[in-house]
Amino acid sequence: MSIADVADNAEPDFFPTDEPAIEDGGFDRTPPNDISSEQSVLGAMMLATRDDVARVIDEIAAELQGPEDFYKPAHEAIYRAIMDMYATSTAETAKIDPITVGAELTKRGEIAKIGGTSYLHTLVQAVPTAANGPHYAAIVRERAALRQVIQAGTRMVAMAYAQTQDAEKIVQDAMGQVQAAATKTVEAAPLLSVADRWEGFLDELQAGADPNALDTPWIDLNDVIQLKPGQLITVGAATAGGKSLFGMNLASHIALKHNKPAMVASMEMGGSELMARLTAAEAGINLDALVRRKLTERDWERIAKVSDRLSNAHNFVLDDSANLTLSKIRARMRWMTVRGHAPAIVVADYLQLMTPEGSGKNTNRAQEVAEISRGLKLIAMEFKVPVVALAQFNRGAVGRRPLVSDFKESSAIEQDSNIIVLLHRELAEDGTDTGPKAGQVEAIVAKNRNGASGRIVDLVFQGHMARLASMGR
Repeated sequence: MSIADVADNAEPDFFPTDEPAIEDGGFDRTPPNDISSEQSVLGAMMLATRDDVARVIDEIAAELQGPEDFYKPAHEAIYRAIMDMYATSTAETAKIDPITVGAELTKRGEIAKIGGTSYLHTLVQAVPTAANGPHYAAIVRERAALRQVIQAGTRMVAMAYAQTQDAEKIVQDAMGQVQAAATKTVEAAPLLSVADRWEGFLDELQAGADPNALDTPWIDLNDVIQLKPGQLITVGAATAGGKSLFGMNLASHIALKHNKPAMVASMEMGGSELMARLTAAEAGINLDALVRRKLTERDWERIAKVSDRLSNAHNFVLDDSANLTLSKIRARMRWMTVRGHAPAIVVADYLQLMTPEGSGKNTNRAQEVAEISRGLKLIAMEFKVPVVALAQFNRGAVGRRPLVSDFKESSAIEQDSNIIVLLHRELAEDGTDTGPKAGQVEAIVAKNRNGASGRIVDLVFQGHMARLASMGR
């Protein structure tokens, strides 16, 4: 059975017949599309081997803006299902082929609408090799860009014919429509000269604060650092030094207090442990009692008070997938973006546990960590968000205030980071707090490209409630 035969058997409301071409002034009025390229993109995604599936899907996703780039609604549904499956899989469990995709679409109630499982097999047969997928994806994006221009032009013409507003307003709206289409189809021209940048810089100064910067939950630390788009912020600590608490508290502050999407990619803790820490911190209850399920009636009352906030935290993603790589973090970020929750901040816990990609036989661990560090910096710049990388100190830092040179396995972390915060907590041999600052954590701002370095901010260590707190609170 050919692709065309399967398409003809699909439900007409979901797999529409192409509009007939209308010759008018030499223009073909069929919306720009390339069905063969769309089919080849989807076929490549399902044809890729387990070793290549991450690379193929990531490269295709990088070419496309999202499912809406597909002309056929059936293809949009298939692509969305594949991306959802990929985003929730790991390197070991990723299995994307016509059978698994068919099962996913069946679960969604969409299998009949796309032409049945047989159509998925036909898509795989339509592409000679999965390696060509990104090339076909570029064609799909190009056709989608042309359709966006046509849609903007159509709205402009309708506004002019309607004459519901004065001419000046119609012209302004029309220019806005064209600009909106342009921002979706091509990259904006870079504003590089001082003249280009000056007006925007003055606006920031008059605003009194950088509108793109994020704060932290700790008021004293906010006096020293700001988290800005494109920055890599590295937070280092020894074992039990509080780096995971720092990362979770920061992400929950952005997601729950400021209602901005946040993502925590944890390679150290599972989802249940992450949820326990989040609940303990937000509800202010004892973490040990929560983990052991020995909650009091008062604890349940506190949980009830935060239940509504946490049950609606769709913009707060906790990714505990095993063997997380840079490409998988990118895929999760794209997955969030497709759902309208483009992350405002990403926390990686922790850097040295990330799985390297494409390392050669002669690559040592220091080189691998350096590649991961650089990769996180590139992700921050690519997605224009602050990326907070938690990192482990080497054993030489035990028993003294840490130094930037104490990062385990690589000094490249220092070079890539815009901001470095070193956490120091004095501990006795049995792991309990000791010394004149017992119960406190020193946040040492060891590097700060846009501000003062060397400042020490004392935080209260409330490990029993999985949080760090400002001294003034």
